[in-house]
Amino acid sequence: MQAKIKTVAFQGLDVREVDVQVMMASGLPAFTIVGLADKSVAESKERVRAALTSLGVGLPPKRITINLAPADLPKEGAHYDLPIALGVLAAMGILPADELDDYYVMGELSLDGSCNPVSGVLPAAVAAVAEDRNIICPEASGPEAAWAGELEVLAPPSLLALINHFKGTQVLTPPAHGDILDEVLSLKLEDIKGQETAKRALEVAAAGGHNLLMTGPPGSGKSMLASRLPGLLPPLDAAEALEVNMISSIAGEMKEGRLSRRRPFSDPHHSASVAAMVGGGRGAKPGEVSLAHLGVLFLDELPEFNRQVLESLRQPVESGKAVVARANLHVTYPARMQLVAAMNPCRCGHLDDASLACARAPKCAMEYRSRISGPMLDRIDIHVDVPAVSAANLTLPPPTDTTEMVAARVFRAREIQRERYKDIDHATPIRTNADAEGEILEQFVDFDTPARHLLQDAIGKLKLSARGYHRVLRVARTLADLEASEAVSRSHIAEALEYRRRLAMGG
Repeated sequence: MQAKIKTVAFQGLDVREVDVQVMMASGLPAFTIVGLADKSVAESKERVRAALTSLGVGLPPKRITINLAPADLPKEGAHYDLPIALGVLAAMGILPADELDDYYVMGELSLDGSCNPVSGVLPAAVAAVAEDRNIICPEASGPEAAWAGELEVLAPPSLLALINHFKGTQVLTPPAHGDILDEVLSLKLEDIKGQETAKRALEVAAAGGHNLLMTGPPGSGKSMLASRLPGLLPPLDAAEALEVNMISSIAGEMKEGRLSRRRPFSDPHHSASVAAMVGGGRGAKPGEVSLAHLGVLFLDELPEFNRQVLESLRQPVESGKAVVARANLHVTYPARMQLVAAMNPCRCGHLDDASLACARAPKCAMEYRSRISGPMLDRIDIHVDVPAVSAANLTLPPPTDTTEMVAARVFRAREIQRERYKDIDHATPIRTNADAEGEILEQFVDFDTPARHLLQDAIGKLKLSARGYHRVLRVARTLADLEASEAVSRSHIAEALEYRRRLAMGG
């Protein structure tokens, strides 16, 4: 007796089809799972056995072999429970095997036969649509699968309910898709008193998707500024929302099938490991850089992060991809995030105030800054000082520029960029000026003679690298877009250079 059920395995966001092949043959009673299965899959036989027993179905005294094909593809996770159980039931003749051919099946089983939610249902459902198949998943994961579009979703609360559905004694109601989360964040830019230069830098960073580093003493408002950046960014469009939520689904963070149109904001603690930041660990799960895809990755107290962690960010920041390489696994996650970092000027934080600075200033400042490598700093487009807020600034009335006004300017600038790059044939979509590279960028930076001369002088004086040169062009292009200017003028180049000057001065 044989049966075959279709399920999936994940390699990053790529969905690979897996055949669950079940054979019952004469011989000593045994239940064996083969096909490069990890511990969680190998334990599936005990959960399946207990679930079937709870339904009053005893396994026959035969040699039961489960093969997960292709055999050289690593299989991880508990979502193989349900396809294995259905394969066994089909091999026993309890379920019609031909009716299961059109489905991808995934789900974890409890010992009483109920179905528990699993991660990765959204990308599996999208893959099912592409292969003209349907999907069977736990009831709690049904709203997530329903977002995939035109496919039949069977979302049983238990194995018994699914058996009754195929036997015609019960009808499973198709699940409705989950809610859409797109509410406006309550944090307002006008809550911050003073810091007009930093606010301007934040607006420019938001408009062009640029990386930003804020340096200032404790309590100057660096974290407040960063937390208000998501409120300035436009919501995700349909294609972007699908990308972001598929990553959340793989990470198991898409709760109750709720689809988010908010740009993600990730702020890991400085004790985070390389695997937590870039991805890896068991199952090569996405890291913080991928969970922040098309959103913001905020690193507070930047020098306090482990040096190895910071160096691991170089490649994702530059390429927009996080590559997890293992001996038997090689996966790539998208990581086109906007890096925003904050740091104190020195360990005590009061380098510019002699009355508060420690006895080791300014030597301690050089040691503190040296924790961040030059190549990493070179990948940050905008460097801005955030000085201490004076008592006079705290008593000022709210600024005239509200969050809504700044967000509107950011939206207009991003629409200009979207229109500019929409027809560019590139391996990855170019959405903002920060994504544009080399010839593509220079094609759209048309500056006059004074601007060109200023930039040529600055290359030598500031000792700009080729990367630094192109990052100045990107920021200047964004400054022009904020003014809806087709040409990049000398003032745009000058402001963009000012954001690099602090890096060139070593701080």
